Amino acid sequence: MAARVVLTYRDYAAIPADGRRYELHDGELSVTAAPAPGHQHVLLELAVALREFVNQHRLGKVFVSPIDCILSDITVVEPDIVYLVLDRLAAVSGRGIEGPPTLAVEILSPSTAHVDRGMKLQLYARYRVPYYWIVDLEARAIEGHQLSGDAYVPTGGSAGSETVSLPPFANLRLDLATLWS
Repeated sequence: MAARVVLTYRDYAAIPADGRRYELHDGELSVTAAPAPGHQHVLLELAVALREFVNQHRLGKVFVSPIDCILSDITVVEPDIVYLVLDRLAAVSGRGIEGPPTLAVEILSPSTAHVDRGMKLQLYARYRVPYYWIVDLEARAIEGHQLSGDAYVPTGGSAGSETVSLPPFANLRLDLATLWS
């Protein structure tokens, strides 16, 4: 049996840009195709809503993919949307975001749903990302998770055309109908 090759950030940074999304999960390369138009529409609508709220209340900064979240030398992820609270803005470097963001948002695609609900949920918990949102395009639903101890607990969610508020933004009212239209 061959020894497992563990890739590092240096290996990851040397990968040529080819339109695919690359991540390192505990030293193992994960590759997905570029997102579909429906995914990108929801990404834009949600990112704009979050950015407007965060900027209005001067809460920090919102970033959209592709941006590297370098959780360790062997774990680099690219959440669809990343939020950093004000006191974490020093984590932004020339390489990306060094360490855990305050919030990671993943928009499920058929090819990534099992990773986003499995491996990435576990990675985000292990690296202490306080909040994790999962947006399910097929179900037209959003669910929030908050780190409690070493695992996530559900903090709410909604589907269809309802309005929802999820931690860490208790006063943000997301109109889900605008995400899906």
